[in-house]
Amino acid sequence: MYDPRLKKLADVLIDHSTKLKKGETIYIETFDIPVEMVETLVRKVYEVGGRPLVSQKYAKVLRRLYMDADEGTMRTIGELELATMKKADAYIGLRGSHNITETSDVPPEKMELYKKYWWGPVHIEWRVPRTRWVVLRWPTSSMSQQAQMSTEAFEDFYFNTCTMDYSKMSKAMDPLKAIMERTDKVRIVAPGTDLRFSIKDIPVVKCDGELNIPDGEVFTAPVKDSVNGTLAYNTQTLYDGKVFSSVKLEFKDGKIMKATANNTESLNKILDTDEGARYVGEFAIGVNPFVTKPMLDTLFDEKISGSIHFTPGNSYDEAPNGNRSKVHWDMVLIQTPEWGGGELYFDDVLIRKDGIFVLDELKGLNPDNLM
Repeated sequence: MYDPRLKKLADVLIDHSTKLKKGETIYIETFDIPVEMVETLVRKVYEVGGRPLVSQKYAKVLRRLYMDADEGTMRTIGELELATMKKADAYIGLRGSHNITETSDVPPEKMELYKKYWWGPVHIEWRVPRTRWVVLRWPTSSMSQQAQMSTEAFEDFYFNTCTMDYSKMSKAMDPLKAIMERTDKVRIVAPGTDLRFSIKDIPVVKCDGELNIPDGEVFTAPVKDSVNGTLAYNTQTLYDGKVFSSVKLEFKDGKIMKATANNTESLNKILDTDEGARYVGEFAIGVNPFVTKPMLDTLFDEKISGSIHFTPGNSYDEAPNGNRSKVHWDMVLIQTPEWGGGELYFDDVLIRKDGIFVLDELKGLNPDNLM
C-alpha cells in the first residue's frame, strides 16, 4: 500500500518546486530511495505531461566507484552525466542515506577527481545555473538516529516539514528580503562569536521551497573583503563524510586567518582547497518553524528557525560576491536560548534576539506565525 504522503510530496516537488510544464523533461536522480517514491514521482510527471529521465544510485556502489577510479573513469562518467543533464529542463535530486559517513574512507585525491570531472561540470557549472532544480533528503533510520527520534516520529516530522505551506512562508519572507536589500552592516553576536561584515549591494534571495526541500532561508553574501571578527559555530557539520565539531573561524578583511575544530588539520586542508575556500560565499538566515535542532544534515540544519549559516567557499550566481571555489560549506550557528542565545543586527538595529525577530514587520517569520 502506498503512503498518501508520497503523493503530497510529489505534488510539492513537481507543482511548486520545479513548476514542470507539459512537454518539459525532468531528470530525477535518486540515491537509496524506495521504489514507491520514485514510481510516485514518475506518475506525477506523466500527469502534468512531462518527460521523466530517471537514474537510481546507491551510496555503497558510489563509494566503491570512487575508491579506485582514475581520471579517465571520472571524466567519462562526468561526460555521460552532463549529457543527461543537458537534456533536462528541471532536476530533482532525492537523496537517502543509510550511513552518512559512507565515503569517509575514500582518499581525498579520489574525491577530488569526482569534484573536478563529475560534480563540478554537471552540477555547479550546468545544473545550478541552467535548470529549475530542487534537492531533498529522504527519511531513513539513520536520519532518525541523527535526529535522536523514533523512526515514526521522524517520518511525521519529515513530511510535516517538507510539505508545509511554502506559499505562506514566501510572503512572510518579503519584509526580511526588503530590509536586507537596504542593509549595509551586519553584526552577529553569540557565545564565542562577534562578527561584522557588509552585505551592501549584494542581491538577496528567498528560499521558499523552489530549490531545496525542506526550505526556509533568506540568503545573500558578504562583501568579500568585509568580514572581520570571530565565529564559533555551535552545531556539528559534515564534509566529505567527516564530522566536524567546535569549528571556530577567525577572519581579517574577509579571509579566514585561523581555523580550529575537533579535527583542525582536516578542517584546514579543506579550507586550503583553493584560494576562495578561505573566503565566504553565503550568509543566510534560517526560518523553518518545524526544524528546531540540528541533525547533521545540511538541508535540514541550515533551515533551523533562529539560526544563521555562514559559508566558506563559492558564492551563488544569484547573490554573487566574486568568490569562486570548489568548496561550499554551510556551517550553522543557532541563536535560540537553549543554544546560548545571541543577537543579529542590521546597521546597528537589533533585528533578532535569541532566535526571535523583534521588528513588527518581521514577526510573521517567527515560529508561532508560520506553523
